[in-house]
Amino acid sequence: MQVNVEKCTGCGFCMRDCPVEAVKISKKKAIINKEVCTHCGVCSKVCPEQAVESDTTLLTGTVECDACPIKCKVPLNAMGACLRYRNDNEILVRVTDLHTFEDVKKIVGQVPNPAIQYPVITALGSGTTYPCCKPAPHIVSETRGDVDVVTVVTEVPLSYSSILVKVDTDVFIGTEGANVMVGKRVVGMVETEQYGSKMLHIGGVNRLTSENGFLVARTITDIANGKEVKLKIENGSRLKIRVGYAPTINGTKIKKMRIGCGSATLGIFAPLLKEVADEVIVLDSHVTGLLSGHVAGNYAGVTPSGVDLKFKLSTPGRYFGDHGKGWGGTSVTDPKEVIQSIDMDTARPGMTIFITETTGQNGAMFELDEKGKLVSMSLTKKAKAALKTIEDSCEPSLVSAVYIGGSGGSARAGVTKSPIKLTKAVHDNRAHLTVCGAPGFILPGGGISFMVDVNRVKPGAFYWTPTPATICPLEYTMEVKDYISIGGHVEAMKPFAAKEPGKIKNQEK
Repeated sequence: MQVNVEKCTGCGFCMRDCPVEAVKISKKKAIINKEVCTHCGVCSKVCPEQAVESDTTLLTGTVECDACPIKCKVPLNAMGACLRYRNDNEILVRVTDLHTFEDVKKIVGQVPNPAIQYPVITALGSGTTYPCCKPAPHIVSETRGDVDVVTVVTEVPLSYSSILVKVDTDVFIGTEGANVMVGKRVVGMVETEQYGSKMLHIGGVNRLTSENGFLVARTITDIANGKEVKLKIENGSRLKIRVGYAPTINGTKIKKMRIGCGSATLGIFAPLLKEVADEVIVLDSHVTGLLSGHVAGNYAGVTPSGVDLKFKLSTPGRYFGDHGKGWGGTSVTDPKEVIQSIDMDTARPGMTIFITETTGQNGAMFELDEKGKLVSMSLTKKAKAALKTIEDSCEPSLVSAVYIGGSGGSARAGVTKSPIKLTKAVHDNRAHLTVCGAPGFILPGGGISFMVDVNRVKPGAFYWTPTPATICPLEYTMEVKDYISIGGHVEAMKPFAAKEPGKIKNQEK
């Protein structure tokens, strides 16, 4: 690629998105290092001035890669745009060793024992089936007991892919539907909340094919590979996330996820909380609980207090909360502000009120004076013990993620001459799909749409290519007789023979 310096404004978009860091900005003009440039075309696609043009002149020793539609022109000793292949002495070599299941099973965790539940080898390091009309790069068989099995592996580029990120926290991060951004570019959205967690959906085919597609692909891959990623929620919080670690929100590391909503907290701890105060309020953005009105409070023998809350009543003792930067992810920053009114015909002077949240990390106590006003008081020993009990019952706050992909297209042709038969075999559990050895959950319905917990996949197993698409290591394992019946590439099948425990050296692509 070459830069038309008269058109170039030095905006830096090409440098920002180049997957091999071949572009630099000098004196407000882009300069492309031809010894690194792979002609992947990212720079020309993101240039708003159309200042980047194709250069058909190639350096001596350059090799064209056929692993994906980009067809990188990889210079000598340089890496391809997907960072999987290197030009070593005019031979493209897969830079990661081919991994067997033995090398990744500790990360994958416990798997079922039936013969086809784990692959002979994984797809990590296998290379890609492209074009898909040829057999997959490795079709390997072995005998397990008296059952002959085969595993077909490929690192498949998936445009239909995304990652669902679960952030364990009750801290408000942004409204549902708000854009999730890296820098100033949109990569996803705040999707919803699960029990004690916020859900972020990054990617999807429409975002991957958008103007931010390269960044979207990189973000999905970085999260899936366990790297730290910085995100910004539109009109919301700034996050630092890394799978398997606690999230950081607006500079604060989150320690605990909630044990449940305010109603659930009352349900779990009603007998304990009854001993703390005459009335207990548990603040929560979903459901805020009032012990005296709650069924658990009634069960524990708590008498009416005359307290009513400012939130909308759902059912007795349960109020729909709101969202904000206060306690329990609500807008309440001064805990007594949650109280809308106190009926002094029911309440009494000297009555105590204990207010906390679902993680037990904040607590406050008040006493009702003769005039019906709340007076702050120090936390009692019982209140402190209750807070500790609630907090100790909460799990550590973590970030987790599920990679979602659709592999129902032409990639199946690398497995079998009859792709629809492979789809049926997967749904019939005659062919078991794994991702670098980790079991995939197959979504019901048509096609092969799957989900996998990335924390069970070896870090570094995912890649991206500037089609743009993410690259996922997929394995299909089945009995040989079933592979024959679905029209598999039996002629390409080879018996398994590892050269060293855990890994098989890739010679060349």
